[in-house]
Amino acid sequence: MHQMDPQLRAAVLQRLEHELGMQQISGTKYLRKGECPACHKRELFTDRSNPWVVKCGREAKCGQSWHVKELFADLFDDWSARFKPSADAPAASADGYLQFARGFDLALIKGWYSQETYWDRAQGIGSATVRFPLAKGGYWERLIDRPARFGKQKARFQPGASYRGVWWCPPDLDLLQVEELWIVEGIFDAIAMRHHGIATVSAMSSNAYPEESLKALASVRQGRLPKLVWALDNEPGAQRYTRRWARQARELGFNCEAAQIPQPGRKVDWNDLHQRWAFEPDAAKRAERREQDLKEARYHGALLLADTAAEKAVLMYEWRERHEFHFTFESRLYWFKLDLDKYNKALAHLEESERDEDRQLTSKQQRDKAMRLAGNVVEIANCAPQALYFQRNEVTDESWYYFRVEFPHDGAPVKNTFTGAQVAAASEFKKRLLSMAAGAVFTGSGTQLDKIMKDQLFGLKTVETMDYVGYSREHGCYVFGDLAVRDGQLHQVNDEDYFDFGKLRLKTLQKTIGLKPNPAAGEYRSDWLPLLWTCFGANGLTALTFWFGSLFAEQIRARYQSFPFLEATGEAGAGKTTLLTFLWKLFGRAGYEGFDPSKSSTAGRSRAMGQVAGMPIVLIEGDRNDPEKAHAKSFDWDELKDFFGGGTLRTRGMKTAGNETYEPPFRGTIAISQNAPVSASEAILTRIVKLHFTRPVLTDESRAAADTLSRMDGDALSHFLLLATRKEAEVLEHFHQAFPRYEAKLRRLGDTCFCCGTLLTADSHRCSSCQSELVGHLRIERIVKNHAMFLALLDCLGLVLPLPPAMVAETQRTIVRIALERQAAISADHPAVTEFWQVYDYLQSLSGDPVVNHSVHDWEIHINLNEFVERATEHRQRLADLSSLRELLKDSRQFRYLDNKVVTSRIRQRQQTANPLDNRQDKVRCWIFANPNYQPADKAKPTK
Repeated sequence: MHQMDPQLRAAVLQRLEHELGMQQISGTKYLRKGECPACHKRELFTDRSNPWVVKCGREAKCGQSWHVKELFADLFDDWSARFKPSADAPAASADGYLQFARGFDLALIKGWYSQETYWDRAQGIGSATVRFPLAKGGYWERLIDRPARFGKQKARFQPGASYRGVWWCPPDLDLLQVEELWIVEGIFDAIAMRHHGIATVSAMSSNAYPEESLKALASVRQGRLPKLVWALDNEPGAQRYTRRWARQARELGFNCEAAQIPQPGRKVDWNDLHQRWAFEPDAAKRAERREQDLKEARYHGALLLADTAAEKAVLMYEWRERHEFHFTFESRLYWFKLDLDKYNKALAHLEESERDEDRQLTSKQQRDKAMRLAGNVVEIANCAPQALYFQRNEVTDESWYYFRVEFPHDGAPVKNTFTGAQVAAASEFKKRLLSMAAGAVFTGSGTQLDKIMKDQLFGLKTVETMDYVGYSREHGCYVFGDLAVRDGQLHQVNDEDYFDFGKLRLKTLQKTIGLKPNPAAGEYRSDWLPLLWTCFGANGLTALTFWFGSLFAEQIRARYQSFPFLEATGEAGAGKTTLLTFLWKLFGRAGYEGFDPSKSSTAGRSRAMGQVAGMPIVLIEGDRNDPEKAHAKSFDWDELKDFFGGGTLRTRGMKTAGNETYEPPFRGTIAISQNAPVSASEAILTRIVKLHFTRPVLTDESRAAADTLSRMDGDALSHFLLLATRKEAEVLEHFHQAFPRYEAKLRRLGDTCFCCGTLLTADSHRCSSCQSELVGHLRIERIVKNHAMFLALLDCLGLVLPLPPAMVAETQRTIVRIALERQAAISADHPAVTEFWQVYDYLQSLSGDPVVNHSVHDWEIHINLNEFVERATEHRQRLADLSSLRELLKDSRQFRYLDNKVVTSRIRQRQQTANPLDNRQDKVRCWIFANPNYQPADKAKPTK
C-alpha cells in the first residue's frame, strides 16, 4: 500500500471529520464512528495513517466500502494545481494522478505514458493529460484537471486516428507466453490487472472488436491459443457486445469465457477493484479478497454467456444452492424450482447406469446432470422488470418504486413507477405492468411475486425528488429536464433517470415543463444581443436582466427577503410577444409566452406557479375593459402580494387522519404582460418594475433584426441558460457587492446626480454637469430596493454576456428613469380617482351653492356617492364603476379619505330653508375627505 501525499491526507482527514463525523479513537490508528452513506449508521471507519478506503463496520448487514475519491471527488480533481510540473519533474501532475487517483505503482509503468495538454477552443479552457501511444499510431489521453468542465469528454483519442481492430497491450506483456488473456475496456483497467499478474489488454471501447490483434495472435500461436476472458464493463450495451465478441472469437478458434463485476448501486470497474485490493493491509486477506472477487466476476460472466435459460439456472443453483428462485434470461423472467424426488431418482439412475457415457461421469458431473433433469424452469413474464430505486416526496408523504422493464425484442426499455400496493399483490402488479409497457404480461403467483420483490427491494437505494424544475434551494442545484448544474458543473441524467451528485441522488417529478437547454457550447449562437438591442433597446436589455436575475431569485430572496416583479405594457404591435418568446428560447422553452390567470381556477394558478423555481411565471392579461369580455373572470392582483418574498402558493389538506397541510412555497418570479397598466393597490404597484413599450418606427435594419430574432432556433440559443447557471457563485458574489452600492446611490438620487455624482441644488430638475434629467427623490424604500436589484443584476449579466459600456449606461439610465416614474405614479391618484375629483370640481362649479358637497365645514368634503353619480349622469359626466370607486377612493391622495358615516347635510338644510314643505331629514351617509384647499384664517387647522 503506497503512502498518501501529506497535503492530500490532511484534506481527506478534515473532510472525514467534518462531513462524516469520524473521530480518532485514542490508542488506535483508526478513525471511527462515521455515518455510513449506505445504511446511515455510525459504524464507518478507516485507517488514519492512510485513509484511502472507508468501510462500514456492519459486515453482516452492510459492509460496504468506498475509496475516498468516490466520497470527495473534488480532492482528486485538479492535479496540476496539487502537483505542479517542474524542470526536474515535467510529468509531476500525471505521476500524481496515476499514483494517488489510480493507485498505480509508477515503477511498474515507467515509460508507458507522458504528460501533455489539451485545449478546448469552444470553451476557452484547458487541462493537463496523461497520454498513452497506441499500436496503430495516434494516442489516447485522459484529462486530469477538473474534467467535469468538459462535459462527457473526460478522455479523448487523437483526432483522425483510428484505434479499432487493435488492442492496447502493456509493454511488459509477452502475448506468446500467456495461457489466459483478459480483455477489458480501458487502459487503466488493463494496467490495474497487470499489477496483480493477470495478462490483460485493453480493447479501448466495448463496441470495438480487436479483430486484427486476435487474428495476428492466432497466426503466431499456431493452435496454442490462450483462453480469452472478456471482462468488459457491466452495462447493458457492453453485455451485448461481450456475447457478440465471444461468439466471433470462438469462430477464430479461441476458447472464451467472460467476467462481470457486480455493481453495488454505483459503477465499479477493474481499477476500482485494484485499489480495494491494494489498500487491504493484510497480505493474506488481500489475496483472499482478490480471489473471491475474481471468482464472483467469472460466475457473473458465465451467467452472461449461458446459451439457455436452463443452463443459466444450473449455474445459479451451483453458485448458491436454493430450491426456488427467479432469474432473467434474454429479457424474460423465469422461475426455477428443483423437484427433490425427481432429482434423487435421476441421481440414482445415473449411479446405476451401465452406459459408458454415464459411467465416465464424476460424482459432481452426475449431480449436475441430475439437477438439470430435475430442475423445472418456467417463464412467468414475457419481459424483465427490475426495481431500480425507491423515490419519495417527503412533503406530500408519497412514495413509489421506480422500475425498468426490458423486452426480448428490439426497443428501448420502459421505465415507470409502481406504488407499494402494486408491488404487494400479483393482480395489481400485473395490471400496472400491462398499463406501463405494451404487451408486458406477468403470469406468476402471489408467492412468486413476494419472493421476487423481497430480493429486488432489499437494500434498494433511495432517490430524493422535487416536483418542479429549476433551482432547488434545499439541494443547491439547478435541474432542467435531462441536465443539471451544481457548483458550476454540468451533469447529465443517468440511465436510471436521476442525477447522481455523489452522496446526493436527485430527480424531478415535473414532466409538464419542457425545458431543453442545449449542452453543446459549440452550437451556441452569441450574435443575438445586438439584434435584441436594435429591436427593443434598453427596455429589451432590462427585460433580459429580469430573466437572467430570475435564475438567482431564490438565493437573493434568502438573503434580502424579496425579488421584484416585472410589468411589460404597451399597445398592440409593440413587440411584447416577440420579446417574451425570444427570452424563453434562451431558457430552452421554445414556443411559449405565458398564461392568462383569468382563465384558470385558483387551484390551477397555484399549480402552474409551483412548476418552476428560479424562473419567471409570465401572466398574460387581455384587455378586461372590452365589453365583449365582461363575462371573463376577474383576477385579483393582490393574490401576488406574498410572492414578492416567496410566500406560500396555497394551503391544502393532506390525505391523513391528522391535521397536516401542504403549503408549497413560491419559488419563481412574476412577470406581467398586457396592453393596459396594472390597476392594483399601492402594495402591488410598489413591488413592480414597469417597462412600457411603444410601437416602433420600423426601418430596414430594425425589420431585418426582428425577423432574424424571431427565426432564431431555440437549440442555438438555449445554451445561455447553462452559461448563466454555471456562473452561480460568481454572479451571487458580484451581486452582494453591487446591490448595496446601487441602493445607496438611489437613496441619494435627490441630492446627487446618478450619472456623474454631482451635488444638486435644492430645486434642481437637471444636473448642471452632465445635463442629466434623472433627478428626484425616491421616497418609497421598496422602489429603491427593487430598482437597485435590477442595476446590480445588469452588472452581473456582464459576467455571462459581453455588454458594451454604452449599452450598459443607457440601460442604467432607463432603470433609474422608470424608478422615478414609479415613484411619481405611486404618489399620484389612480386615473379613476383623478377623474372623480375632476367631475366633483365641475359639478361644484355649476352653482354658487354646494351641489354634491354636504359638509358644513370648509376643511372637509362630504359626498354621498349614489347622489354624486346621479348628478354626474344628469350632466353627462363619465365616471368609473361605482363598486370600483368605493375601493379606489379609500386610497385617494390629493383628497385624503377620513371616514364614512352619517353627517348633517348642508345641502339638505338649504333645501329645507328654500322649501319649508320639504320634510326630508338633514342627515345623510357620506364619504368624508380632507379638503387640501382649505386655508384657515389663523393658520391653525382646526381639529376634527
